[in-house]
Amino acid sequence: MSSKQERQRAITKLIAKDEVTSQPQLKKLLSAQGIEATQATVSRDLEELGAVKVRVRNGDSIYAIPEFEPQRIAPTDQLRRVMGEWVAEITCSGPIVVIRTPPGCAHVVASALDRSALASLIGTVAGDDTILCVAAESVGGSCLAQELSELAGLVTSPETTLKKKGSHGVST
Repeated sequence: MSSKQERQRAITKLIAKDEVTSQPQLKKLLSAQGIEATQATVSRDLEELGAVKVRVRNGDSIYAIPEFEPQRIAPTDQLRRVMGEWVAEITCSGPIVVIRTPPGCAHVVASALDRSALASLIGTVAGDDTILCVAAESVGGSCLAQELSELAGLVTSPETTLKKKGSHGVST
């Protein structure tokens, strides 16, 4: 019988190595390593590890465990790549900037933003497909929205919402 820490370490490695799409699949992968766990145990482990489902290019949803490395700063090129790939729309109201992504992708963009060290961004809160960004008081939401739209390669539409042309199924 393996300890909780050993089991969770194995889960983390499996999720990093394989495209794990379901808890039953994860149970089978654990079993293949000699680690027996119930569905409830696997579910609790995933919750404790902070595992989330993310949509990959082929449309499947797989488990991922976000890395928590607050000291690691994302390079501008990486931020530009993430923003260009996943951001569909940016809107602002006062100091708040709202970013829309495809379902299941908001946390990926928010994590890259949080690690970007942008002086104009205080922080983010991510849902499934929406991110709330708080602009630094000295900059304001409209300037932050413009900066983020440039990183994402978005164009300005008449209603001051920045949208990507033909982005991930989001109508523009």
